[in-house]
Amino acid sequence: MNTENLKRIIDQISRDKGIDRALLVEAIEEAVRSAARKKYGSRCDIEVHFDEETGEIEVFQYRTVVENVEDDETEISLIAARELDPEVELDDDLGEKILDITDLGRIAAQSAKQVIIHRMRDAERDVIYEMFREREGTIVNGIVQRFERGNMFINLGRTDAVLPREGQIPKRSFKQGDRIRAYLQEVRQESRDSQLILSRTCNEFLVKLFEMEVPEIAEGIVKIMGASREPGFRAKIAVSSSESDVDPVGACVGLKGSRVQNVVQELQGERIDIVPWSPDPAKYVYNALAPAEVSMVIVDEEQNQLLVVVPDDQLSLAIGRQGQNVRLASKLLGWRIDVKSKSRYANLEDSGYRSLVALEGIDESMADKLFAAEITSASVLASSDIEKIMDVTGIEEEQAEKLKELAALSADSADQPEMTPDTEEIPGEEQVSEEKLPDDVAQDPDNQPE
Repeated sequence: MNTENLKRIIDQISRDKGIDRALLVEAIEEAVRSAARKKYGSRCDIEVHFDEETGEIEVFQYRTVVENVEDDETEISLIAARELDPEVELDDDLGEKILDITDLGRIAAQSAKQVIIHRMRDAERDVIYEMFREREGTIVNGIVQRFERGNMFINLGRTDAVLPREGQIPKRSFKQGDRIRAYLQEVRQESRDSQLILSRTCNEFLVKLFEMEVPEIAEGIVKIMGASREPGFRAKIAVSSSESDVDPVGACVGLKGSRVQNVVQELQGERIDIVPWSPDPAKYVYNALAPAEVSMVIVDEEQNQLLVVVPDDQLSLAIGRQGQNVRLASKLLGWRIDVKSKSRYANLEDSGYRSLVALEGIDESMADKLFAAEITSASVLASSDIEKIMDVTGIEEEQAEKLKELAALSADSADQPEMTPDTEEIPGEEQVSEEKLPDDVAQDPDNQPE
């Protein structure tokens, strides 16, 4: 094969794919060597050399010079060898050039093609990995290329990356040719599919967008302490400042909300709450549940749980639509948060109310209804009319009768307290550490989160 066309193809592939030219030449030589062995025998000693000046691929078959040939693939007779080289001697290794490799055959040529493709893919995969491994954890820009089984493939210039279905914000769909930004979540060195995995739904994407929009974050003055998202709907980030004269919330909001609005626009309308971070979990949850007002926080550090008490008219705001607000706050803090209204918390302080909740089949919601109807304890429930219980709770007669029976059993056991020699324990009482928010925090409007 003596042609300038091969040299031109090698140069073009090396330039377009960024693959080392030497690797391409090596791949071609290996492919031709494999093809030659398929034609002349697997035990043949074949050497292949690519001439950079002429573009010719030279193929040599080496055989040992012997007196009597027993294996044509590895041996050549002295008479035949001296026709090629008059000075050859017995036991010499004689290389014979195969002048026309176009005779290798169709099967051998296909084998050569597969070897070249395989080696090129390996080389290209290494190039992509080296090119993008240092960009893992950053935001990349690309163009929507195609869609396959819900996955979106994004052209990043030198290669395509995949944006899986679970990494796509659900509210808006892109179409082919659209420009898109995404977080480079993972760069794989070995992968049959795409090496580059993108995401627009991870918390890191939100954090990186703020880093790009807020100079104070890039400079290290403002720090994002945590983030939680329900992609396309709502998100919360907690921020702190290392300098007392820099308001971290104001820095992230920007003049007339310009900075946060740029992030909201990129996230396709996702509502973003920016809250001040605090090392005190009571104050932190007060900020995180904004815009709802918080009356009191009870902290259980051993269980990483917070009981948050809010005014009755703030309960739905604190919980949020389908529990979204409290769920995001819980993810942000990494604590379990239980939100209760003032009236329900007051009820829970009542031993009679607790005796109702302790009954199987009665939750706090049903206990609230019973308590409001002056059925204030299990003993009162045991003596109440079936019709009244059904009317108040909306349950069937059979279930109401069962509740009465359970209440009667509970009332009987309560009438026979267990005495101990030194102490008397009140059933249901529980020791809980309680922390109230400082009055200046609860009342100062300047402390209200944006």
